[in-house]
Amino acid sequence: MSRFYRGIFIVWVALRYGLDEMVLTSFKKPWLGVLARIVSVGRNLDAPRGQRLREALERLGPIFVKFGQVLSTRRDLLPPDIADELAFLQDRVPPFASSIAIATIERAFRRPVGDIFVQFDETPVASASIAQVHFGKVRLRDGTLRDVAVKVLRPNMRGIIEKDLALMAMMAGWLESLSADGKRLKPREVIGEFDKYLHDELDLVREAANAAQLRRNMVKLELVMIPEMFWDFCHPEVMVMERMTGVPISQLDRIRAAGVDIPKLARDGVTIFFTQVFRDGFFHADMHPGNIQVSVEPATFGRYISLDFGIIGTLTESDKEYLAQNFVAFFRRDYKRVAELHLESGWVPESTRIDELEGAIRSVCEPYFDRPLREISLGMVLMRLFQASRRFHVEIQPQLVLLQKTLLNIEGLGRQLDPELDLWATAKPFLEKWMVDQIGPRKFFEQLKAEAPRYAKLLPQLPRLLHGYLENRPADHRRELMELLAAQKRTNKLLQAIVYGGIGFVLGLLAMQFLLRVRLF
Repeated sequence: MSRFYRGIFIVWVALRYGLDEMVLTSFKKPWLGVLARIVSVGRNLDAPRGQRLREALERLGPIFVKFGQVLSTRRDLLPPDIADELAFLQDRVPPFASSIAIATIERAFRRPVGDIFVQFDETPVASASIAQVHFGKVRLRDGTLRDVAVKVLRPNMRGIIEKDLALMAMMAGWLESLSADGKRLKPREVIGEFDKYLHDELDLVREAANAAQLRRNMVKLELVMIPEMFWDFCHPEVMVMERMTGVPISQLDRIRAAGVDIPKLARDGVTIFFTQVFRDGFFHADMHPGNIQVSVEPATFGRYISLDFGIIGTLTESDKEYLAQNFVAFFRRDYKRVAELHLESGWVPESTRIDELEGAIRSVCEPYFDRPLREISLGMVLMRLFQASRRFHVEIQPQLVLLQKTLLNIEGLGRQLDPELDLWATAKPFLEKWMVDQIGPRKFFEQLKAEAPRYAKLLPQLPRLLHGYLENRPADHRRELMELLAAQKRTNKLLQAIVYGGIGFVLGLLAMQFLLRVRLF
């Protein structure tokens, strides 16, 4: 019943804010136009359509706000008035009362807010769909006074999210039962992935741990700054972190006036994304402009500042290798290899003809190469790939949904910063190096080093195991000993072959690495 009432509420909000007339009047069917006029009776639709859409999403809650945040980055797909309004969802969601924030902090730490913070600003500086942020000062254990940002969870969020997710799961079940395409898209598995990530976002200690891991991963790259977490002041409902000072990425005029190299900033954003995805398999999956700033301080001038780590994507080694091979094959326009990878990964049935799938992929991707980013719509490419995939029964992989969403965010950010940016040319050198590292001698020795502790533990036990084996076979002692000596000779020869073969293998890898750098790409 709760899902039924929530569904009724969603329909009511859509009608109340006139969202139906944005859709129904765009169709040419006469009866749809009549229906649009009927449901418009008695409503005040004087506000601009973009404002009404934004207010409706805010009224419907956090999941719908996040949907609006993703849409706001796609100015190539939206009219300017709607894109401008949805941009307010990134960090200007209406805040909740400061008294509630203070009560949450005091309940979490069981102390008055004045005993926790040297200073606490009751006016929030940012408000989003899940939490809002206040500035303050804390004194650490070593006596250091630090400026901090205090993130406080919105009240009663868990119940709201669970109702929406239950409704979405029910609708996904309907979709799967009504269409073959619905089954192929695996909507229930996709919603299950979002369910996991949204519940993770409700635990601010988990978010702090995500930030700490990203900070360690990115410290040597020197392109992005991640705030330090202060663990003595972190709780599932409250997170205290280093206060970062920067200019929001959406304020391009201020960034440009400060002297930041905008094209370099765009290229750095692509480098950060591919580093997190392919090197670490641990990437920021909520990279809308409201979560990104740029430092204009002298010591860190031109670096990104990343915020809000509630949604993090992870990839396995097999996922990374598959994706990297796909990207490299795309950059080389090797559409046959892309088709083969789909077959090898099990994304398409074994009966699929490679040449037909290759031709379909070529027809989608070939027109978009050698163009600047302003002439490429990744959303359009994905849509055409989706249309082509229906013919070959390609199955959508739920574990890659967050990666697809983040890639759309990156495209929107790149388009905003530098319309001339060539996304493919920027990413290609990184992926070339990554592929060489994956099959080169460095990777071989890293794997050998990782396995070494297991063999180091096993080898000292061999004499004892051998002695125990001989003790248990006294009658065959001499014969077993002779066989053991013969086996030892064979082992020595084998070890010699392994050593010489290993030297030859390393030399071959070095030669392969050289050829890859010179000829392959």
